[in-house]
Amino acid sequence: MTAIHVHGSPHGKAVLRDIGPLHQELRRAIPEVYKGFGELSKAAFADGALDRKTKELIAFAIGVVEGCDGCIASHGQAAARAGATPQEAAEAIGVTFLMHGGPATIHGARAFDAFCEFVDAIDAGEAPA
Repeated sequence: MTAIHVHGSPHGKAVLRDIGPLHQELRRAIPEVYKGFGELSKAAFADGALDRKTKELIAFAIGVVEGCDGCIASHGQAAARAGATPQEAAEAIGVTFLMHGGPATIHGARAFDAFCEFVDAIDAGEAPA
């Protein structure tokens, strides 16, 4: 299933480009905190009983529930890189509707658009962001 997404979507690559420099600036101010967070992230996403793809889809769905555009973009990209399909992303978003109601339908639609942008980039052989 290939979904149609908004060309030049503000929900995927654009979010990552916007927050990248902000993270770099803050990282310079608190490098040890970022180092610790990086280690936590590495441990949390390591393959175990759940594979990385599944864990990224969980984080992607949490981003929808939290309404976090950076989480949606970064974990949507990571899920796509890990091999998640648009249908898997859509079903993860569907669970957010149950757990979070109406707001998830708004953030979920944006998240699906972002995810499909990353999948299209990967399919085209481009760097996702």
